[in-house]
Amino acid sequence: MAERLQKVIAQAGVASRRKAEKMIVAGQVKVNGKKVTKLGTKVELKDKIEVNGVPIESESLHTYLFYKPRGVISSANDDKGRKTVVDYFDEVPYRLYPVGRLDYDTSGLLLMTNDGELANKLMHPRNEVPKVYVAKIKGTLKPEEIHALTHGVKIDGKKTAPAKLKILRTDDKKNFQIIQLTIHEGHYHQVKRMLQAVDHLVDKLAREKYAFLNLKSLTSGEYRELSSEEVYKLKHLN
Repeated sequence: MAERLQKVIAQAGVASRRKAEKMIVAGQVKVNGKKVTKLGTKVELKDKIEVNGVPIESESLHTYLFYKPRGVISSANDDKGRKTVVDYFDEVPYRLYPVGRLDYDTSGLLLMTNDGELANKLMHPRNEVPKVYVAKIKGTLKPEEIHALTHGVKIDGKKTAPAKLKILRTDDKKNFQIIQLTIHEGHYHQVKRMLQAVDHLVDKLAREKYAFLNLKSLTSGEYRELSSEEVYKLKHLN
């Protein structure tokens, strides 16, 4: 059965489908020894596919739930030599990459996969995957600030979607508050910038839930593979 070239590359865990498309256009992909730059090209199982001169092999698809520690980069490598999420998966015989990102100083739930189709689905804005964060902030939220966060605040001139907010703890003496914020967008530094928009700095931030998944039974730096049922549910969200 013929499949689109970019899909085959993504399913082999080489890159996401979007990145695979860029690689094809850039002339980094060969099929049966010939450079292919046309998107939509279809290939068969028998075809030999090379990316940057390296043959790809079809891998079985795997997705892991990872408890990312603070002080770790959400990428495959780092030019500053800092530890990355991929470093925790040395014993896994698959080429994994993160689904989205968590900031260097943010801990919590991060999915790692070699399933490009699943990654693209989860990261696409239209699917509105809910993400639950817990933040320790300086100061305490006023009623008008809570209203702003739950109705959308402006970041770079654009209004965020309404968030759900729950106050978990308030310490007036030490002047801090711990809140739970649920969003379904994934803009750069979004939670921190939303809180900055209402004049509150974030001391600590963790992502505790992604869709229906949570960190139960895991400690920082640990991971587990998702069951086939969990993967199915992720693929059929909404």
